[in-house]
Amino acid sequence: MSAQARGVLLCVLGATGDLTHRKLVPAIAGLRRAGLIGGPMPLVGFARQPLDDESFRQRLHETVEGSDADDVIAQAVYVVGDLRQADDYKALGSRLDEIEAAQGPFAGRIFYLAAPPSTYTDIFQALGSVGLQDESHGFSRIIVEKPFGHDLLSARELNQELLSVFREDQVFRIDHYLGKETVQNILVLRFANGIFEPLWNRRYVDHVQISVMESIGVEHRGKYYEEAGALRDMMQNHLLQLLTLIAMEPPVTFDAEQVHNEKVKVLRALRLPAPHEVPNVTVRGQYGPGEMAGKPVPGYREEPDVRRDSQQETFAAVKLQVENWRWADVPFYLRTGKRLGRRVSEISVQFQRAPQRLFPRETRLQPNVLRLRIQPDEGMTLSVGAKVPGLRIELRDVDMAFDYGTFGKPGTEAYERLLYDAITGDGTLFTRRDEVEAAWQVVDAIEAGWRQEEIGPDIYRAGSLGPEAADELLHHDGRRWHLR
Repeated sequence: MSAQARGVLLCVLGATGDLTHRKLVPAIAGLRRAGLIGGPMPLVGFARQPLDDESFRQRLHETVEGSDADDVIAQAVYVVGDLRQADDYKALGSRLDEIEAAQGPFAGRIFYLAAPPSTYTDIFQALGSVGLQDESHGFSRIIVEKPFGHDLLSARELNQELLSVFREDQVFRIDHYLGKETVQNILVLRFANGIFEPLWNRRYVDHVQISVMESIGVEHRGKYYEEAGALRDMMQNHLLQLLTLIAMEPPVTFDAEQVHNEKVKVLRALRLPAPHEVPNVTVRGQYGPGEMAGKPVPGYREEPDVRRDSQQETFAAVKLQVENWRWADVPFYLRTGKRLGRRVSEISVQFQRAPQRLFPRETRLQPNVLRLRIQPDEGMTLSVGAKVPGLRIELRDVDMAFDYGTFGKPGTEAYERLLYDAITGDGTLFTRRDEVEAAWQVVDAIEAGWRQEEIGPDIYRAGSLGPEAADELLHHDGRRWHLR
C-alpha cells in the first residue's frame, strides 16, 4: 500500500449495524492517518432508522473509539431508506449527486453491503433500477460481505443476480481473513524466497494443518448460526482460502486475475468425498457447558435464539486431498470451532523426517514444522533439530522465530487493506465468482454426507480443544494436531 488513492464516495448500505462502527469508520481513519487517501472520502449511511446527519454522527461518536475518527465522522451523512425498496434508492442517488456537486470530483463510488444476506438480491436489483452501477461519475464498485449464499445453488443464483447489474471487475467479495498480514505473507514467503518453493511439494511435505480456533461462543448470533453452522460460517471461506494460498502454483504474474486462476485450480483439484466416505474424513461437534477463564459458560443449546434440541455444529474438522501433481497423497487437515480453550489461527506445514537416523536419541526429535501464526501475535516459526551444548550428542527441537513486531511499526488492519484495495481497484485479496462456487462444492459434498449418514454433532466441553474425534481423525493416520 504505497500509492495514494483519490477521494471516493463510500456508501454503506445498512449503516446502522455493528460493522460500520467497529470496522469501517476506523478503517477510513487509518487510511487517512497513513496518508493513503488523497481527497475527500465522505461516508454516506443508508438504512431504515429515522436519523438525520447529526444524529447519525452522534451515534458514531458514541460507539467509535479514538479521536482519529473525528474527521471521518464529521463528514458522514445519512439517507433514510428501506434496503428492499427501489424507490428509496432514488433519494440516495440524489444525495450522492449533491455531495459530488459540492465536493467533487471523486474517483468514483463504492457501495458497501453491511446488510443481512437475505437483502442482497433486493439491493442488487434496486441499485440497478436507478442506475447506481453506472460509471458516468467515475468508477462504481460494490463490496459484498460473506456469507455469499448458503450452498452452491444459492451462490450461483446470487452471482447471476449480482452480475446482471455489475460487471465482475466491479465486484469485490470480501473475506477479511485475506487482509491479515500473515495471510498476505504466505505468497511472499513462498515466491520471494529461494529456500521454500523447492521443498513445497509431496516429496518433502508430510501434511498441512490449518486451525482457526475461537474462544468466544456464538454470542448474539444464535439465529444466524442456526442457519449457518461452523462449516458454512468458517470452512467455506476462511479456511479454504488459506488452503488455496498454501497449495496454489506460482502465478504467471502477481495480479488479481492470475492469482485467482491458480486458487481456482486448487479448489477444483480437491477430492470431493462421496456421502459414505464423509464419516471417515470429517468431524462434527457442538460445544456443551463448561468453563472459560475460570467462569462457567452455557452450552450452545442454552444460547439465545438457539433450539434446545439443535443439531447445528459449532466445530468442524475435515481431511482434504488436493489431487494434482504437486500434492498427491499429502493430506490437508482443517479445523475450526467456537468456545475452545485457545484463540489462535495457525497454519502448520510439517515436513518429512530425515531419510536416515545418524544420531543417538534422534527419535526424540519432532519433524521440522513451519508454523504461520495468523492471530494473535502474527509471525512464523520453523522448528529444527539442534545439538545441546555438552560432551554428549544430545538433540533438542528449537525454533527459529520471526514476528511482525520486529519491524517496529504496526501492521495494517485487515479492513484498512481491503478497503484501500477496493478503492484502487485491486481485486487480488478478494474472491472471484468461480472461487466462491468451487468452495461451495466442497461444503455441499460434506453436508450431503452428514445428512445421508445422519451424523449429528459430538458434544465437547466448552474450554476444551474440541471433540475427541478430531484427535482420532489424525491419530488414525499416525499424526497429531500441533496446536494442543
